Amino acid sequence: MFKTDCVLLLLYKNNFMSEKSSSLHYINYLALDKILDAQNLVSKEKGDEAHEEMLFIIIHQTYELWFKQILHELDSAKKLFKADKIDESNVGVIVNRMDRVNKIMTTLVGQVDILETMTPLDFLAFRNHLSPASGFQSHQFRKLEVILGLKIEKRHQPGGCPYHSHFEGDKKQEMLNLEDGDSLFYLVEKWLERIPFLSFEDFDFIKKYEHAVNEMLEKEIAEIKSTDLTEQDKALRIRMIDENRKYFERVLNEEEHKEAIIKGETKLSYKATMSALLINLYRDLPILHLPYQFLRSLVELDHKISTWRFRHMQMVQKMLGQKIGTGGSAGQEYLKQTVDRHKFFADLANIATLMISRAYLPELPKKIKDKLGFSYVK
Repeated sequence: MFKTDCVLLLLYKNNFMSEKSSSLHYINYLALDKILDAQNLVSKEKGDEAHEEMLFIIIHQTYELWFKQILHELDSAKKLFKADKIDESNVGVIVNRMDRVNKIMTTLVGQVDILETMTPLDFLAFRNHLSPASGFQSHQFRKLEVILGLKIEKRHQPGGCPYHSHFEGDKKQEMLNLEDGDSLFYLVEKWLERIPFLSFEDFDFIKKYEHAVNEMLEKEIAEIKSTDLTEQDKALRIRMIDENRKYFERVLNEEEHKEAIIKGETKLSYKATMSALLINLYRDLPILHLPYQFLRSLVELDHKISTWRFRHMQMVQKMLGQKIGTGGSAGQEYLKQTVDRHKFFADLANIATLMISRAYLPELPKKIKDKLGFSYVK
């Protein structure tokens, strides 16, 4: 019996699992010959092969493969958000795909640990062969930035040269087309602006929220006045609360918000900001839970990309100190600037500043609760 099974297995392999057969084979399906032959060591071509260059190439090729998957997920999210009305089930699909993107970014941050097993001396053995190639020339990562909503005027651009000047032909044109198209930030902003619950019949969320904020701040001041602190400490703490009050007032004032957008202090529109605030405050209601998870995933993605940039900057500092990058940038200083300036969803992250305790949350009218929650009518 055993011999018969073995013979049948060999026949099956020969007929159906051969690389040369018409049937699909693992090696062909994954194009492994192309992928595994794509590590061309420049140091070897120069007659001075550096062992660590193999790791350097594979890490960066892996980055590019993961960038491709991230772009695939973001493109699908954009397509779903372009609809005039987004089905609730599609929000769940988007949340799932954004969760995948965030897990990929966690993996990318972890890959820095592997790259750091290479010492500065190891890197210098082949670094001189790499110029003028640079990670700045990653077409896919530049695409990712544009798709998420990074505008050219907000970029840190070494020497004042536009980032797309590093590309030619179709790749450059693709970047220009993406700049003119709708980013995920823009589509999310328009989606937030369409959320209908800011004003519902006689319920005005913004007025109710403003009243709740003032009630909360007045109570905090009263509590400070009743403590055993010195008058100087009391005055200092009350002054800090008054500064908080001014921040709340500025954010809640539509005209001041528009002025902040013009000055470049914020990006998200007033209505979209208020909708994001409502979603965050009432996230426990069933219909708002998925939108909350989605907004949270965007903030998390921004954080993970910043973490990846920061880890990259730290690694470059360890490897090269203040040396100029192979692409002609300021190296570590350029990377530091991108960590500080290249943010996508900072306005959504800043919603945390506007959060208030559940104890002060304005009570929603029953009609709104029924629309936002699960209601059962006999």
